[in-house]
Order: sequence, then C-alpha cells, then structure tokens
Amino acid sequence: MHTKNRQNISNFWVVGVNYKKTDASVRGLFAVNAEQYDRLLSTAQAQELNDLFVLSTCNRTEIYGFSENAQQLSDLLCDACAGDKATFENISYSKNDRSAIEHLFHVAAGLDSQILGDYEILGQIKKAVKHAKAQGFIGSFTERLVNAVLQASKSIKTNTELSGGTVSVSFAAVQYIKEYVTDVKNKKIVLLGTGKIGCSTCRNLVDYLDTHNITLINRTEETAAALANELGIKYAPIEELTSELEDADVVMVSTNAASPVIIKEHLEGKGDKLVIDLSVPCNVAAAAQQLSGVTFVDVDMLSKIKDETLQKRKSEVPKAIGIIDEHIAEFIEWYDMRKHVPVLKEVKNKLKEIQVDPTLVTENNYTSYPGIQDEKIQKVLNTMATKMRRDNAPGCHYIQAINDYIA
Repeated sequence: MHTKNRQNISNFWVVGVNYKKTDASVRGLFAVNAEQYDRLLSTAQAQELNDLFVLSTCNRTEIYGFSENAQQLSDLLCDACAGDKATFENISYSKNDRSAIEHLFHVAAGLDSQILGDYEILGQIKKAVKHAKAQGFIGSFTERLVNAVLQASKSIKTNTELSGGTVSVSFAAVQYIKEYVTDVKNKKIVLLGTGKIGCSTCRNLVDYLDTHNITLINRTEETAAALANELGIKYAPIEELTSELEDADVVMVSTNAASPVIIKEHLEGKGDKLVIDLSVPCNVAAAAQQLSGVTFVDVDMLSKIKDETLQKRKSEVPKAIGIIDEHIAEFIEWYDMRKHVPVLKEVKNKLKEIQVDPTLVTENNYTSYPGIQDEKIQKVLNTMATKMRRDNAPGCHYIQAINDYIA
C-alpha cells in the first residue's frame, strides 16, 4: 500500500483530541513529545504511511495525513502515546476531505483554540511540520496545504483583530498572578522551562507585572542564561531546582517532560505557593497539586479568563472565516489542476516533437525562431489548462491543443 496511490483529497484525514471533550489531565495521556514523534514516524514508514504530521499542544493532539481510513491514523497515534485506544475512541474526532482541510485552517487561525485567536498555535504548526519534513514525511499536497494555511493566518493577523490585544495562555497566566497575588514585585517567581511558551510567559511577566524578581531554570542552562541576561533577571542550574523552589512564592512550569518535574517533596512544608502549570501533560505531580498551602492552576483554568479583548475578537470571526474560504478555494483550484498535470506534460512533449518534425511544420510554427516556438507552446498549454479547469474534459482539449499549435 503506497502513499502515491492514496494522494486523493478524500483520503486526507485529521484525527485527534482537544480541549472541547477532555481536561488537561486526559489530554496529557495523548500528548506527543519529540521522542514519541520519532517513534510514530518510524512506525508510519513501516506501514507505508508516508505523508503526515502530528500537532501536539496544550489544547490538542492531532495527526494529519493520507490514509485509507481514520483508524490507521488513530492506531498510529495511540501506539506512540501513554493513553489507551478505548479512551481515545470515546473522546476523539476525525474529519476527512475538505472538512479536514477547513479544520487545519481554523486551528492555525486560532479559531479552534481555548483562547480565541491565540496566535502561538502557528509556531507550533510550523515546528510540527518541520519535524516531519526533515524525515521525509511531507509530500507536495501537504506542503502546499500548509503553505496556504500559513498565508491565510498571516492575512488574518494583518487584516483582522482576531489576534488583537494580549490574550494567550501565557498572558492569561500573568493576568491570574496580577489578580490574585498582592505586592507581586516583592514575591519571588521561579519559571521552569524556557521554550517558546516559557519565553513568552517570562516576557509578559516583565512587561505587564513590572517585576524582575524572577529566576529561570531550564535543563539547558545556556538557554535560561541567554534569556535572563536579555531581560535583566536571574537564572539557576537545574541542579538547584529544590533550593530555588523552597523560597519561591510563585512557581510557573512550562516544560514538555513526559513525567512530572515537580513532585510532592519539592513543595511539602515549604509554605504557601501559587503553582501554575502551562504544560500538557501536567508536569506537576498530582500529590504536589493537592498539598495544603499550594494553589494549583492549569491551562484549562486559565482558559476561562474572559475580558473585553476576547469580546472584540469574537466580532472578527466572520471576517477571518471569509479570508479562510478564499484561501481554501485557491487551494482546491490548485488541487483540481494537479489532476490534469499528466495530460499537460504529454501534450507538451508532443508539441516538442512537432517542433522538430519538418513534416508537421507550417509557416505559422516559426521554425526559424526556437524561442518564439517555446513561447507558443507555453501559450497553447496555458489555454488548454484554462479550458480543462473550466470544462473538466482533458481528452478533447488534447486534440484542440495540437490543432492550435500546427494551425
């Protein structure tokens, strides 16, 4: 079973789980880290599923790609994750054909995010596709689709206020601190994890809380050091995590570890603390979350924060959908034309033969001017492509193209 035999839009699927039917703890069972992603791609290759990518964020885990059916992709995803297939079947969704394409456009625009218009998803899509492409899993259809999706999202960002204001999961975390923590400048904040979301969170802490009483900790110390030096804050090596957490007032976690990095022993008996976990799966152990004196907040709780910015974003949704519809129409037009490529190539080759066959030359063929001949061939092909797209009848246009050239 080869991918090239399935490159039909009806065999393009998305299968996944998201925040709409699950909480963060359940979604965490189906989150895909880098190691699991590689294992999934290896299994896919063995099954001759060669055009796909996986998107795993705090809101969702989805697999997009070509397959005979949704079950193939579901099995592939479940085999790589900690969650079981029975649970996945109860909470998952699947779409194919144009519905799958529309879903990806909506996800990339932030229309399907817990916080409407959350633009961080775009970088996560780019990263997911880049990882799959590096291992040869992005074909011409998917690459063209993703490029169209990115263009649509850029246009929405430029021409609407869907992502206007400052609302994202990382910003919502800062808003929570602002609302519930008094005298924040004199409170020590420890931020564990300086990836994309961690970095965004740290900048928001500095910009919106006007505090520099922040200590960064990251497994790669150089990354934490670079950000700390840029923002004028402190950093510490991972080996000092226990001592740094001991006197922290606010602990923020933004890591992608497969198991909790903050456990009960880190926080027990260490006083009152606000612990905000932006990770999926949760990187704060359940026993630590339930400790007396610990106020625990996860991404689902943060998504409930509403303000006037979100209300303004809602009014921009119709405009964003209009932009998406335009880009989908352009993509579908490109897809429809792909079906005619073999015929167009055959006609081009035939016209090249006519070009050098003196028995088929007329005065209008311009045999003394090869450049003009090439230009005429391209003009004939362009006319033929337009007619084929309009009439969806390649056979008759093949004959017409030959007649147009030799006439």
